[in-house]
Amino acid sequence: MDHVDRALLTQLQQDATQPYAALGQSVGLSAGAAHERVRKLRERGVIRRTVIEVDQAAVGRGVLAYVMVDSTAWMGDAAEQFAALPEIQEAHVIAGSASLLVKVRTATTEQLQDVLRRIYAIEGVSGTHATIVLETFFERPLPPQEL
Repeated sequence: MDHVDRALLTQLQQDATQPYAALGQSVGLSAGAAHERVRKLRERGVIRRTVIEVDQAAVGRGVLAYVMVDSTAWMGDAAEQFAALPEIQEAHVIAGSASLLVKVRTATTEQLQDVLRRIYAIEGVSGTHATIVLETFFERPLPPQEL
């Protein structure tokens, strides 16, 4: 991956809907060359998917919590059970005092409590520690120097 690929990725992280002509112009390529570079980045798995960013509060999912999940067994085998809970946006096997870290979005704290109950029902789960986010200062894409 060279500096042009990194510049393309930076531009795409800011707005993945821009036309290839504009994308190419921003990095000194033709539209066709930009398209080809992006295609190759997809083929290599550098670009995994293209998504839009949704205001979660505007669609009724304004409560954000990070939940540490304690377990009595290896939780890597329970991925499907966690994925079956639609309120869980991310799940990560971690090292440390907990076994798993999940990112949960709900409309209310009552719904969050229900999600915690359903997490407890998963075999091997022995406890949870939830941290509710009060305000998000920022979320950022990868900076160009880390691409």
